[in-house]
Amino acid sequence: MSEFKAYKTPVEISLVVPAYNEEAVLPEFLDRAKAVLNATGLSWEIIFADDGSHDATADIIRTQHRRDPRIGLISLSRNFGKEIAMTAGLDHSSGKAVIVIDADLQDPPELIPDMVALWGKGYDMVSARRTIREGETAFKRTTAHLFYRVINALVDRPIPADVGDFRLMSRRAVDALLRTRERHRFMKGLFAWIGFRQTEILYARSPRAAGQTKWNYWRLWNLSIEGITSFSIGPLQFASYLGFLIAALAAMYGIFITLRTILDGNPVPGYPSLLVIVLFLGGVQLLTLGIIGEYVGRIFNETKGRPLYLIADSLLKSQPQDKSDTV
Repeated sequence: MSEFKAYKTPVEISLVVPAYNEEAVLPEFLDRAKAVLNATGLSWEIIFADDGSHDATADIIRTQHRRDPRIGLISLSRNFGKEIAMTAGLDHSSGKAVIVIDADLQDPPELIPDMVALWGKGYDMVSARRTIREGETAFKRTTAHLFYRVINALVDRPIPADVGDFRLMSRRAVDALLRTRERHRFMKGLFAWIGFRQTEILYARSPRAAGQTKWNYWRLWNLSIEGITSFSIGPLQFASYLGFLIAALAAMYGIFITLRTILDGNPVPGYPSLLVIVLFLGGVQLLTLGIIGEYVGRIFNETKGRPLYLIADSLLKSQPQDKSDTV
């Protein structure tokens, strides 16, 4: 992991905003975020991590930077995904406290003063827990509820349910988080894994202010698989237990067939039942191989040693532009 140059004058609050095709909502987000940050009376910066947007997201941020150098931009060379973009923003933050927030205004910037107040009481992480999820379908709310319950049944360190990426972290929490450099990043799990003194605030999540969500069900499914395989070997243990159970059932069935043959003779077995058993065992084998393959694929990606992301352009106050293959 390469070291990043710190600001000569660290700010009190860094607001890290991963963004991908958010041109429709950026003006309103900036107006609300700057008003809240100014009201805190603390020095601040906003760092946008543009994740390879195809619209005017980066241009809007560049214009804002010229008007106010406290608004910075990390422009990634392509779309690396939200988890990586978030990491890039955290890498380049310098605040004594760092707040991660999405640009879609589902997470209200107006909660920032409450987070800062709890940080002032000694908490290293202040997470925002959703009590209401407006603008989401019943199916999405149900699957999200099930996901947190499933993953917490598998992992050693519980991941808070109904808590997204919107949170405040102290500098030492951010530094600890950035020491984890795995390529397959499930940030909600990493936030919980680092520990430190944590607390929560409750809020009602609003619908998107503008634009469209980038998270379809397929991407959410893949993120769920990422989270489970990143923090648990439970699926591998499940495959082992399933194999043991099937072997035990096969042994008992073999004993049953042997006894029946001795007592009643050996009638010709039915073809349908034989076919069902063969297909069932083949499906179990493929399932087990698929689970193993998920973990082997992640090992393969980790051993490549590629950088987490590449930066195409950066505009940051008092910090030299970094266009290298960072981290």
